Amino acid sequence: MLDIQLADFLAIGRASGTPDLCDLPPAAARGLYRTLTSIADRPPAANVHVENRTIAGPATPLHVRIYRPSEASRGIVLYLHGGGFALGDLDGYQGVCSNLCAHSGCTVVAVHYRLAPEAPFPAAVDDCFATLEWVASVAAELGGGKLAVAGDSAGGNLAAVMTLLARERGGPKIDFQALIYPELAAAPGEYPSYDTLGAGYVLTRRTADAFHAHYFAGLSAAPDYRGAPLLATDYSGLPPALIQVAGYDPLRDEGIAYAERLMAAGVPVSLVDYPGLSHGYVSMTGKLETAELAFEQLCSVLRRKIGA
Repeated sequence: MLDIQLADFLAIGRASGTPDLCDLPPAAARGLYRTLTSIADRPPAANVHVENRTIAGPATPLHVRIYRPSEASRGIVLYLHGGGFALGDLDGYQGVCSNLCAHSGCTVVAVHYRLAPEAPFPAAVDDCFATLEWVASVAAELGGGKLAVAGDSAGGNLAAVMTLLARERGGPKIDFQALIYPELAAAPGEYPSYDTLGAGYVLTRRTADAFHAHYFAGLSAAPDYRGAPLLATDYSGLPPALIQVAGYDPLRDEGIAYAERLMAAGVPVSLVDYPGLSHGYVSMTGKLETAELAFEQLCSVLRRKIGA
C-alpha cells in the first residue's frame, strides 16, 4: 500500500497541475526539478561547514561542494545526485548532502557533473571519475578514513559505475557503495516494474524514456556497463553495498536484480525494499516519516561501514 503521507503529497501535486518533467525543455525542467526536490526535503543542516571549489575536469572545470562535519570526519562519501542525467545540481541537493554529512559524521563531496542532452554519455561518467580521483588525491585534507560512493537514481547508476571503473583501472580504492533506487538497466522496459509502476508515482515512464534518449543521444540502449551496470559480466571484488529500492518505483526491479548479481558474485549486500515509498524519497525526508527512516538507515550504514 502506498504510504499515506506520500499519497497526500502526490495528490497535492496533481491538484496543482505540476507538469511531467519531460513536457518541459531541459532548462525549464531543471528549474522545476530544483523546486520539487526542495519542497519536501529537510532544511540544510546548520552544523556543517560548506566549501565550494573548482577542480580540473576532463573537458571543463568541475564545481564541487564539500560538506564537513562539526567533529572529526568518520570517512569520505562522494555523493552523486539524481535527475535522469539531465537534471540536478549542487543547490538542489544541499539538504540531502548537508544532512548526510551531519547524521553520518562523514565528509561529503558533491559534484555538478555535465548534464544531457548538452553533454551526453559518457560525459557524466568521465566527470564523476575525475572527481573520484581528485577526492582520493586530497583524502588526507578532507579528513581521511575510508571512501564510499553513494547516489540516488541516475546518481546511483554513476556510483555503481565508479566501483566498476575503479576495479578495472586499479583504483582509487572504494570501500563501500550506497545505491538509492538506482537506474541500472541498459534500456527502458527491461524489467516489469518499469511498466507496472510507470505512471502516477513521481517518476513516470514517459520521463524516464525521455531522459534515456537525452543521455544516450537517441541510442535505444546503453552501449556498455558505463551506462548500465547490469551489462557488466563480472561483479567480483566490488565493494560491499547498501541498495535501497521503493515499492512504487519503476526502477525497483532493476535495483533488486543488481543486488542479486552482486550477491551471486560474493559481494556483501544489504538490500532494503521500502514498499510504501516511491522514486525520489531521498528528497522527501522533511514530509515523509518513512523517507526519513530510509535516510537515517543510509546515514547509519555509512557511519558504521566507513567510520574511522
